[in-house]
Amino acid sequence: MDGLLKRSLIKKSVHRFKVQNFKSFKWLMLILLLISFLLIVSSLAMGFYHISIKELLMLLLYGEEAVTGENSSVFIIIKNIRMPRIIAAFTIGAGLSMAGAAYQGMFKNPLVSPDILGVSNGAGLGAALALTLGLSNFMVQVYAFVFGILVVSLAYFIGSHAKFGHDVSLVLAGSMLGALSSSFITLLKYIADPNDTLPAITFWLMGSLSKVTINSLLFSLIPMTLGCIIIYLLRWKLNLLTLGDEEAQAMGIDPKSTRLIAIAAATIISASAVCLGGLIGWVGLMIPHISRGIVGADYRRVLPIAALMGGSFLLLMDDLARSLSTMEIPLGVLTAVMGAPFFIVLIVKRTR
Repeated sequence: MDGLLKRSLIKKSVHRFKVQNFKSFKWLMLILLLISFLLIVSSLAMGFYHISIKELLMLLLYGEEAVTGENSSVFIIIKNIRMPRIIAAFTIGAGLSMAGAAYQGMFKNPLVSPDILGVSNGAGLGAALALTLGLSNFMVQVYAFVFGILVVSLAYFIGSHAKFGHDVSLVLAGSMLGALSSSFITLLKYIADPNDTLPAITFWLMGSLSKVTINSLLFSLIPMTLGCIIIYLLRWKLNLLTLGDEEAQAMGIDPKSTRLIAIAAATIISASAVCLGGLIGWVGLMIPHISRGIVGADYRRVLPIAALMGGSFLLLMDDLARSLSTMEIPLGVLTAVMGAPFFIVLIVKRTR
């Protein structure tokens, strides 16, 4: 009987998540890769210091020796300023999209985003505390990362000891700790120096990549990449989790341990993203929905598509943030302008 049930569940899951139209999916991946490449190249030329396409192509093809004399500063600008920022924007967008897709599958809720367990507010609290103490930019990044991990760990500990549904209690604990962290952020802003510290905290919380350096990028890029790899390796298990815990167990999957690993990986991604670029919302909510609308619910297709779309989207938003005005627009503001209408449409559609 158990063997018959297991074969039935395997047949059901394979039918639901069968990779159809493989050629179309392959062409879509190639198109998104081409779009990503073109966005990266065009982003290198954008900015207050104009770099012509000819100079950029010469630099990309022949290296530093291609630019000399008056144009020698082009290599320094690209290497130390624009390239780290572009890599940060793309990886943050890709990471948040993958984390959001994983959370939405685990909790079986399309309105879930990577900050559902309080990682963003926790990281914001760590950054606000470091800025209040007058610490260096690197220590602000470290505090943000550690506090983000700490809040989610505490939420998981509380949720695992609740007497009712684990998923529900986990989300409630995360929401509570996120609200508590937000309250402490408000307190720190209230006591901060209004001439120096308060503007720094406010600007950091709005999200920006203007202070990204090679060192800060490396600090976040390694754990973010590790988290993305872990989530991608769990892609077929995430498919089974969407069927329900009982069916996943019948197919030999431990839902609790799988969910814990996925939450840990998504938390590392989110904490790394927040400590590098501040609070950048909506990416992890919008992009997974758009990806599923294009390729279906199979995580073997959703995750790579979401990564490419999320990276390209946030890179485009960052280009607009530093190009639309003489003063740089906070990145979190632009993503919210795009995300809020999408969220409203999603709610109306889901209600119908």
